[in-house]
Amino acid sequence: MSIVVHVTHEAIQKMGGIGAVLEGLLATHTYKAAIERTFLIGPLFPGADLSGLDTVLYHAAEGITATPHADALSGIEQTYGVALVHGQRRFADENQNITLLTDVILVDVSKSYEQPTSLFKWELYEQFHIESSRYESEWEFEEYVRLAEPAYDALRVLLTQSPQGTVARGPVLLERQNPPNVFIISHEFMGMPLVLKTLIERRKGDEVAAKMRTIFYAHEVATIRPIVEGHPGHDIRFYNVLRHAMLQGKSIRDVFEDPFWYFKHALIDKAHLCDAIFAVGDLVVDELRFLAKPFEDYPINLVYNGIPAFEVNLAEKLASKARLQDYAETLLDYRPDYVFTHVTRLVKSKGLWRDLQVLTHLDSLLASNDKTAVLFILSTEIATGRPNETIHQMERDYGWPVYHKIGYPDLVGAEIELNNGVSAFNLHSKAIKVVFLNQFGWSRATCGVRMPAEMEFMDIRKGSDAEFGQSIYEPFGIAQVEPLSFGAICVVSNVCGCCGFIQRATGERDVPNVVIADYTHLGIPPDSIETILQFGLAERHEIEAENSRDIAAKLLGRLPRKPRDVAEMIQEGYEIASRMSWEVVVDEYFLPGLQRALSAGA
Repeated sequence: MSIVVHVTHEAIQKMGGIGAVLEGLLATHTYKAAIERTFLIGPLFPGADLSGLDTVLYHAAEGITATPHADALSGIEQTYGVALVHGQRRFADENQNITLLTDVILVDVSKSYEQPTSLFKWELYEQFHIESSRYESEWEFEEYVRLAEPAYDALRVLLTQSPQGTVARGPVLLERQNPPNVFIISHEFMGMPLVLKTLIERRKGDEVAAKMRTIFYAHEVATIRPIVEGHPGHDIRFYNVLRHAMLQGKSIRDVFEDPFWYFKHALIDKAHLCDAIFAVGDLVVDELRFLAKPFEDYPINLVYNGIPAFEVNLAEKLASKARLQDYAETLLDYRPDYVFTHVTRLVKSKGLWRDLQVLTHLDSLLASNDKTAVLFILSTEIATGRPNETIHQMERDYGWPVYHKIGYPDLVGAEIELNNGVSAFNLHSKAIKVVFLNQFGWSRATCGVRMPAEMEFMDIRKGSDAEFGQSIYEPFGIAQVEPLSFGAICVVSNVCGCCGFIQRATGERDVPNVVIADYTHLGIPPDSIETILQFGLAERHEIEAENSRDIAAKLLGRLPRKPRDVAEMIQEGYEIASRMSWEVVVDEYFLPGLQRALSAGA
């Protein structure tokens, strides 16, 4: 049996991708059977909502000390000038009848003492050459550095103190006849200071630290994202540079500017010191190897993300599609033959302009076949969503979401640029129209009275004929393939990490349920890295225009013509998704990765 410690900013609630991964991993039968105890460690943010905790056992500021460890935890608070919360959080999957109760340790470092922090920073410099002074203006760096020592001490208390509340003569963890293995997992850069603290204590001969194994869990490579997103050549430029550079034995500092300007890089640069590294996609492995020489031969473990596998019958699929068609007909005065969707965060990495490029080619193809379609884009810069009553008012006043106005409560930030592209497309298209819903949610309450009353969020997943997700940077891409088991065609770019998992799940067969858009393919191989580095907006537009034509033709050839085709897509999609489930991920990737970490640290 093992104890696993996850260090993340999403310790008490899901806020993004890491939270989704935790929900996927922990709510599986395989994880529950193999892992004796799970800890989640993270910062206690100002005004944090602790209602996500099932139980609060220690929170001195609120007078809660219902734990035999209260005195020890109080001592840690006094030593470092922090506030601690120890509680429990429940993970559950009702469909699979799974419930897992985890321990949560939160640390408020907003008033932590400077002296212990300075001493720890000196150790980070002395042992790992991390120049903390370069990054002290970055609160994210400071927060996780300040969290490391009190979190380590609190974890040590909970692992080694006897149940009666008195400290045993020797660590309880070590006194057990078959002591569990303890794995400290840094989800992205956030847990690296705690990992390095563990390594420091291990080097000092601490018995508890000696039993701990450290893992860096790469949900992305933080160093790479700004390089891809920040240059107009995007993925086309970067991944071609990467391939050529790796063939020549060059690392990132040989090609791009010194990455140590970025505090996240300074921390993940030390990930090779861990007992194991997990990467969520094949390109993430390549990106890590590109960081520095120590990563080149490091045995990085692929640990893909899982995706949901829902069983749905043809009647359910068609009923959901009919609701989407009803909505489109109400909005656009025609009933589309095909319904396309893109449910995503509104960020540059998602490459939403590529949807419109593919649709530009597909529009004429559908028109020549006397077919029509609609694309619903569900995305917003306002993560919490606009108030329902505001949406209803915009719908009444000027026909939202077909029509938009610049400025809150309607279009803000990147929504404006996307809507400009949508409007330009709709002005000239014949067979396809795009509806941009800049709202969080998919129901009559959240999206207006013109939406069918029985509509629910799962309809946009179940009823879709094709889901777009042609990202420029996507370490995995769960959302892109969520509709797979519902028989949708998933149109993803080759830089999405899910492509590698799909290929494994399909035995590298070319299946009708997945269209992979390879925008990084260059017809004429460039003669040098320097040539590729000059790729900019003009070169990208030319390549995207050419490649999107091929994607449109391929998508048209795979769209179902008859109900029998839909049924076959549902069956194939479910079988693929089942081989990409979280149970598969835990059994075939996550747990073997833990075992390799154990062997590496032996």
